[in-house]
Amino acid sequence: MKTKKFLLTSIFFALFIHLFSQEEFTYQLPPKEVIEIVDAPATPSVSIGSKAGKILVIENSELPSLEELSAEELRLAGIRINPATNGMSRASFSIGLSMMDLDGKNIQPVVGLPKKPRIRNIEWSPDEKHIAFTHTSDRGIEIWILDVSTRNARKLTSMYANEALGNGLAWLSDNKTLLFKGVPEGRGERPVMNLVVNGPVVQESYGRKAAVRTFQDLLKDSKDELLFDYYATSQIFRVSLEGSAKPVGEPGVIGNFTPSPDGKYLLVNKYIKPYSYIVPYYRFPQTYEITDLEGNSVRLLAEVPVADNLPQGFDAVAKGMRSPSWQSDVASTLFWVEAIDGGDPAAKAIYRDQIFLLKAPFDGEPIPSIKLRLRYGGFIWGKNDFALISEYWRKDRNTRTYLFDPSLPDREPVLLFERSTEDRYNDPGRFQTITNSFGFNVLQFDKYGKKLFLFGQGASPEGNRPFVDVYEIITGKTTRLWRSEAPWFESPVKIMDVDKMELITRRESIEVQPNYYSRLLKSKKIKQLTFFPDPMPQLKGIQKEMINYDRADGIPLSGTLYLPKGFTPGQDAPLPTLLWAYPNEYKSADAAGQVSGSPYSFTRISASSPIILVTQGYAVFYNASFPIIGEGNKEPNDSFIQQLVANAEAAINKLVEMGVSDRDMFAASGHSYGAFMTANLLTHCDLFAAGIARSGAYNRTLTPFGFQGEERTYWQTPEVYNVMSPFMQAEKMKTPLLLLHGLVDNNSGTFPMQTERYFDALRGLGATARMVLLPNESHGYRARESVLHMHWETIQWLDKYLKGK
Repeated sequence: MKTKKFLLTSIFFALFIHLFSQEEFTYQLPPKEVIEIVDAPATPSVSIGSKAGKILVIENSELPSLEELSAEELRLAGIRINPATNGMSRASFSIGLSMMDLDGKNIQPVVGLPKKPRIRNIEWSPDEKHIAFTHTSDRGIEIWILDVSTRNARKLTSMYANEALGNGLAWLSDNKTLLFKGVPEGRGERPVMNLVVNGPVVQESYGRKAAVRTFQDLLKDSKDELLFDYYATSQIFRVSLEGSAKPVGEPGVIGNFTPSPDGKYLLVNKYIKPYSYIVPYYRFPQTYEITDLEGNSVRLLAEVPVADNLPQGFDAVAKGMRSPSWQSDVASTLFWVEAIDGGDPAAKAIYRDQIFLLKAPFDGEPIPSIKLRLRYGGFIWGKNDFALISEYWRKDRNTRTYLFDPSLPDREPVLLFERSTEDRYNDPGRFQTITNSFGFNVLQFDKYGKKLFLFGQGASPEGNRPFVDVYEIITGKTTRLWRSEAPWFESPVKIMDVDKMELITRRESIEVQPNYYSRLLKSKKIKQLTFFPDPMPQLKGIQKEMINYDRADGIPLSGTLYLPKGFTPGQDAPLPTLLWAYPNEYKSADAAGQVSGSPYSFTRISASSPIILVTQGYAVFYNASFPIIGEGNKEPNDSFIQQLVANAEAAINKLVEMGVSDRDMFAASGHSYGAFMTANLLTHCDLFAAGIARSGAYNRTLTPFGFQGEERTYWQTPEVYNVMSPFMQAEKMKTPLLLLHGLVDNNSGTFPMQTERYFDALRGLGATARMVLLPNESHGYRARESVLHMHWETIQWLDKYLKGK
């Protein structure tokens, strides 16, 4: 009897431990075919020096190791800093450089690089005789220089750059001087923190609204402030090509600095106290100041208060000076924008923003310039009396582009284009620029100064067909010069010669790896310049097709279908299928139905891509259209669930009708908002046999001041937040769901807690679910070990719940 009781007790405790303990095991490896794709070399990129007649070929790094990702990381004021280098943690690097002639000949490696290069921030000098870049060593971020003619690279100075708040590397227009943000000399040792706290952390509210989104990695206490000051404080240095460095001005928490086109002045942006604990550093109080090259103050332009109480809405902006910058086509004129409507999109106003100009020597009053009826969207400067300016209004997706004469600010601008930002089919493209003698970007004219050039993606019912157009300034007429033709997907990169109309393009097809070409539009001659090899020859034979179909309410939808080698729909047995998607909000049903992507682009599978499943016998319906439409006064999210299910049903019906898929063997999957979609689909319909959700948010009440395209707050529309939250309907989940999340996700709104609490709810309610938390990973997964394990988890899950049915 005692033996029986002992056995029962042992079994009970064994079951208890099994059910309630965490699973602990090492990283797993997926099948060999998947590992080969993950480990495939990255495709090189290029940087073109048209003045130098050279192309810089840049070899890009592969996935970092978990050891690299596990280095110490400080999370302060919305940024992540590697204290060993005083730069951003988790940065991507280039690992090799080569130089070639513009005719594609004489490609040679750059000599003199460090043994294991970790290159970033590549900057051509204005005359393109030198290239500056940074190399991140174990001790800090070094400034390097490359002589274009000799291909020799060397370290320029013993000073280290400070990139805690981003890159600060800029050439002066003399082509002999480089400016950079450096670690201040004599900074001293890192502050030692007393583990005994002096008191509680206190925040107060005095009736002033301060509705902000759920930012991550914010300052928490005075210790964080000390660390932020230590690592974010930088000194501007001026260094010659011989390596002689001289400090400019005083150290400070410098966000950005830019030299004037003539190289005589600096525009310096600094962050000042008191710091905020509820917004990232870029919303801290800040100053904008003009200095000379010695660092002497010429004029304090503005002191901008903390931006923690913006009005509600995506079109809300801060009061006062915004976006100060140099006019790129003249020696030293500043411009900036200020809100006329107080920054409040709900305020009734004819005009929303106004541009102001201030010319050297900056001792006069700012000159009021053009007023905008919408929010300022950006300038492209051309010449003294010619510029382009854009404005937008996000709420109704409206954008406009105007021709503007800066020398006559009272003259009404000429409207060039107006469209919905959702309308890809009628996107006129982007005006092309070149670098002027100052090294600044200006509009690219024809030799007579009467024409401009546009590059566009060329979205159409047949997919993207990139184009080159010419715009006649006097008549306003646009003429097509060239358009990509099937079976190629070819994108214009740069106009090398406006007389000969010589283009550099990037050309690819389903089976042919992307490479760069020289194309003469007049003679229609084409010459291949680069010969990058196919990084994944094992994918030859993978089938790709763009599929068009309709939702039940008539909305046209599309997606790209990938099938395993040798599969024939209608003859072979239907396949288990993964549907991968990401919902997008629209105000127009017409725009929602527009096709995106190209049926002719090369099948390059990124390390984390779900398309990798075609190697395991699955069909993958990739980037399936999932529009959420709210026309007129209706908001898209008011019918989010109904439209989500309708989108999924239409895709499944199409693939089953084609003989591709088995209706009982579909899985839904997505990343971030696509993960949110996945959980909702599995909650509200029975169309899927399984789901895989990566790095999602599942309880919208934890993002109460808006999320994604929703600008209403939880307290304005609690029913929308609740209905859209799968956490709130966790008891409805009857479909197996695999949840993956990076343990240090820093994306706004997708705290790891979202997945942890959702899994707790599913487990507590008896659903079939598995949660995988990846150490040291952020919103996207980067370490080789993490990516391979993610694929292992995915394949195991799908094999069990789709193939195993």
